[in-house]
Amino acid sequence: MADPTDPKATLHRYLRSCREALLWKLDGLDERQVRLPHTATGNNLLGIVKHCVHVEIGYFGVVFDRDWPTPEELVLDEIAAGDPQADWYATEDEPSDLVLDLAARAAAFADATIDELPLDAPGKVPWWPEGQDEVVLHQVLVHVITDLARHAGQADVIRERIDGSVGMLPGRTNIPGETDWASYRAKLTRIANRFG
Repeated sequence: MADPTDPKATLHRYLRSCREALLWKLDGLDERQVRLPHTATGNNLLGIVKHCVHVEIGYFGVVFDRDWPTPEELVLDEIAAGDPQADWYATEDEPSDLVLDLAARAAAFADATIDELPLDAPGKVPWWPEGQDEVVLHQVLVHVITDLARHAGQADVIRERIDGSVGMLPGRTNIPGETDWASYRAKLTRIANRFG
């Protein structure tokens, strides 16, 4: 257990928790289920993971001048060539186990940056506006935790749509167990209908 009085250890623990929550949403699903889009903008579980991989490699690599060892695995060229969504979906040549392996390696890469640098280590975010692009590791940790938490929330909703699975983490769902969800939804619908 991380020392709760150590700010870096606390932030790192929350980052790991976001990763775990996101990856858990893919457990037990087949290739079609993890790829199928569930929103008008194409959000899908495997694409969310792939995007988060690029977020971690960018913020804990490029920002601190640390090179990802195999840049050909990234989709920066595809994005530059006109596919701005290239990090939001897995191609037919990218099975989910390949993306999950990349996610594990990206996490280890990010963890090494976090372990090796102090919270006040300076960095520069080249894709942020000039004048706002100078950062420190502490700020980047908060930014990435916020980003991954947001995407884990998207994955929560998508997974619930796929098979009804809900919850925060394995063994700790944070959802009331004995709830009549149909009655609950009906109650919320009645309340909402009063306003329309």
